[in-house]
Amino acid sequence: MDHLLQKKKWRQRRRKTLGVRRRLRAVSSHPRLSVSRSHKRISVQLIDDTLGRTLASASDFEKGMADSLKGKTKSEKAAVVGKAIAERAIAAGVNTVAFDRGRFLFHGRVKALAEAAREGGLKF
Repeated sequence: MDHLLQKKKWRQRRRKTLGVRRRLRAVSSHPRLSVSRSHKRISVQLIDDTLGRTLASASDFEKGMADSLKGKTKSEKAAVVGKAIAERAIAAGVNTVAFDRGRFLFHGRVKALAEAAREGGLKF
């Protein structure tokens, strides 16, 4: 019985994620800035759906970021990741993106990441 509940939960999450992505594709031709988070970590990818490849990525568990993230809250870590993806996206030649929050609300860590990416020079 428990596995049926897990399957239902997974289907609901997947449906919500794909719904957000479908609405993004309908209105935008820009690369997608896709956010993924767990209860401890946050990661973000810049994806070009026409080519089907990732242009840039950043996460809070990269070895290079470990020193700059020590002693920070999860929202502060998300902001650092947002600045990093903005720098990497601009280096890849992308200035305008479509923000794909997935199934997550635009609140807390997701909002902190988005605002930091905007401050870093990305437009969405």
